[in-house]
Amino acid sequence: MARSRMADVGGLRMHYLIEGDGPLVVLLHGWPQTSHCWRHLIGPLADDHTVVAPDLRGYGRTDKPRTGYDKRTMAADIRALVRLLGYEKVTLVGHDRGARVAHRYALDHPAEVERLVVMDIIPTREMWRRFDMDTGLAQACWHWTFHLQPDLPERLAGADVRGYLGYFFERWTVNRPAVEEAVDEYVRAFSQPGALRAGFDDYRASFPDDAAHDDADWEAGRRLTMPVLALWGAAGLPARVPVLDIWREYAEDVRGAEIPDCGHFLPEEQPALVLEHLRKFLATG
Repeated sequence: MARSRMADVGGLRMHYLIEGDGPLVVLLHGWPQTSHCWRHLIGPLADDHTVVAPDLRGYGRTDKPRTGYDKRTMAADIRALVRLLGYEKVTLVGHDRGARVAHRYALDHPAEVERLVVMDIIPTREMWRRFDMDTGLAQACWHWTFHLQPDLPERLAGADVRGYLGYFFERWTVNRPAVEEAVDEYVRAFSQPGALRAGFDDYRASFPDDAAHDDADWEAGRRLTMPVLALWGAAGLPARVPVLDIWREYAEDVRGAEIPDCGHFLPEEQPALVLEHLRKFLATG
């Protein structure tokens, strides 16, 4: 069973779950969730790996500072945890915002990332480039620009945390019962002081900070060199664009699959199918 622990990473108190023994796999959650979203996958993956699922900066039981939500800093948090645990190599598995942190980690430290899994995203740079009505991303991802605004999202969402988060869990989900069982936990987490603000700060860092970092890498010709697995829900947010074709512009070795009967929350809606893909990918040389 996964053990709950706390670590000091560069002055940030980070909460994480850990189970198993073997090569390190780090699972990074998205918004509006915490490490709890990996509850169905930690145990099975721990059969032959050390599995770590942290709460990202600003989320869950991890500290919620006022700064540091650009993906370079958030990736540095995770790298510090990896080093603290005694590892130099890691496989990163990220969903939603966590996949963006994992992508940045892999770009900044490619020699340390053995494999990268990204779930239900395309690169942040491509989100901004394709943010229009033709792709449908502008309509589907309106929250990106809303969450960029200072102060207002906290004021409006803070009046009804359950109602605001519940909107996304309902609209982004196909297998609703699988996610609904965890909603109380997520509402509790985002009702803590500073939690809503920190989650919105994660989005606020997308532009201009993350965009500038991503553009600099693109212009310098940096691409992901490790094997990359992209998974997305058949009814997920990226399903309206050519996911694999897009990732192949950013990485040398990409494979992937659409998960049927699934919305945005892959690790909870279809954990068995996700586990099957992960095991195959982790077994590759």
